[in-house]
Amino acid sequence: MIGIGGYYLPTDGSEKGNEIEDEIDFFRDEHGMVGMKLKVGAQAPEEDVARLLRARRHAGEAFLFVVDANQGYTVPEALAFLDMARAEGIELRWFEEPTRWHGDARSLRDVRMRGNVAVAAGQSEHSRVGMREMMTLGAIDVSNYDASWGGGPTEWRRVAALASAFEVELAHHEEAQLGSHLLASVPGGTYVEAFSPARDPIFWNLIANRPKLQDGMFPLPQEPGLGWQLDEDFIEHHRVDR
Repeated sequence: MIGIGGYYLPTDGSEKGNEIEDEIDFFRDEHGMVGMKLKVGAQAPEEDVARLLRARRHAGEAFLFVVDANQGYTVPEALAFLDMARAEGIELRWFEEPTRWHGDARSLRDVRMRGNVAVAAGQSEHSRVGMREMMTLGAIDVSNYDASWGGGPTEWRRVAALASAFEVELAHHEEAQLGSHLLASVPGGTYVEAFSPARDPIFWNLIANRPKLQDGMFPLPQEPGLGWQLDEDFIEHHRVDR
């Protein structure tokens, strides 16, 4: 399991200045996660590399890093980011949505081929047809198609079957309570993802029987369905009467 963090701080002076380090401590030390997905793409590549280097120095070499630009870079910016990261000795597990939406799969392919990096994408697609096009173009190494956005678990598994044919690995866009079951059900699954409680309090509070990680892995319940038990007190506290 990996955490998702490194979102940009406010500019009004309210930040403490050590949020990245605090997030790493939360993911790694408090919950035993094996890595982190760090937000990039909204600043200049050199500034994002500085943030990534800061995270790497705090986390140590055994902690893996993914970066997610959320379609924020041009192709030259994404390639410059990779060059600078490598110059600092940083290797990435993958580069997620490195380029802007109008470049579509061709830009992803260019970053993958010219940058010699594993590329992940798919959360912005809503059908297996779009995912097939990315795979046939050689645009991705990792599919992070989202079952909630793209037609449910059945459609996600259809995409997973396509990925198997193209030797593309599988991730899932957030939602560990669902993604964990899907990734465990197919070959080629990678990492379950979770935000910190500040960004996603639902995952950390709504599931009453959320297990502790075991050697970085997220154990799944064996009960029927997804097997999760909801915290009725949390639901009642946040219930809105209509």
